[in-house]
Amino acid sequence: MEVRSTVGLDSRDDLSLAYTPGVAQVCEAIAEDPSLSRHYTWVPNTVAVVTDGTAVLGLGDIGPAAAMPVMEGKAVLFKAFGGVDAVPICLDTTDVEEIIETVARLAPSFGGINLEDISAPRCFEIEDRLKERLDIPVFHDDQHGTAVVALAALTNALTLTGRSTESTRVVISGAGAAGVAVARILLEAGIKDLAVTDRKGVLHSGRGDLTPVKRGLAALTADQTGRSGTLSDVLDGADVYIGVSGGTVPEEDVARMAEESIIFGLANPVPEVHPDVAHKYARIVATGRSDFPNQINNVLAFPGIFRGALDVHATAITEGMKIAAATALAGLVGDDLADDMIVPSPFDPRVGESVSSAVAEAARQDGVARD
Repeated sequence: MEVRSTVGLDSRDDLSLAYTPGVAQVCEAIAEDPSLSRHYTWVPNTVAVVTDGTAVLGLGDIGPAAAMPVMEGKAVLFKAFGGVDAVPICLDTTDVEEIIETVARLAPSFGGINLEDISAPRCFEIEDRLKERLDIPVFHDDQHGTAVVALAALTNALTLTGRSTESTRVVISGAGAAGVAVARILLEAGIKDLAVTDRKGVLHSGRGDLTPVKRGLAALTADQTGRSGTLSDVLDGADVYIGVSGGTVPEEDVARMAEESIIFGLANPVPEVHPDVAHKYARIVATGRSDFPNQINNVLAFPGIFRGALDVHATAITEGMKIAAATALAGLVGDDLADDMIVPSPFDPRVGESVSSAVAEAARQDGVARD
């Protein structure tokens, strides 16, 4: 990574414009009208990629210094796939209040905040409170990037298997950041029969050990269908399994799913259901890995989502914008739709533009666009 000027700096005249005295004119103009910073600084095209290093990849709590390579990698992807400048920021604190206060104080330097690799349930409070406090997009990619691409993939998988959202039975294993976000976006997209499980089984309000986030999710899922028990119990006859938890699902449980089932084992590097096992019973199989077909890869989503949000100077990223991104991704597969092709390639040059355009239009419809 590096920072480079977009204009030449080859003479005394150039220097007088890039710094003193010319830059003072811009400062004075922005002081009189702060909205001019959207036109005369890099702020509106720049995102902070912020972590505390507590949930890095599958490595867990490895701390802020060790998390930096991932944040740098994310910044490189922002630029390559969305044309968005990004600055990696690793915070040496795990205190929720300190993280919120630090990010809020940094916010004037950025057009958006991408939270990354912050452990659950802290990540939910941090994101929610920053969204309330700031007037720029705040987006926890571990939650929403995964959810957007999973919805796009599931949309096409349902088409291939002739299923409707209203009648499809979905089971999600994992009630952390990704699991909660995937559940919420599927509900928003029209899935009615959804069970979410953690290590102790299905989330339902009869359990006394649920966090507030899990309790809220239980009310929207199993409490509506009356489902309870273990992961094994709810997989019996299920149409769709989405794993975002790690661990391993026994083959005998997979075998009891519905015919032409759909299995997304998204844990890395070892999927909850290995594709070799999944293909014995399921029609559509996806993973988070690049060495198998149907990779559920966040890079399909976050660069275009931020590109679209920044293009219209959005104040937030709404549920409508996420749904629009997923719909755009699903539609790009087009005539290539097949059991082993339910999402486009990250290198498809149409992805970034398609997602950003859909997100920008949804921002206007949802009333969060300023341009």
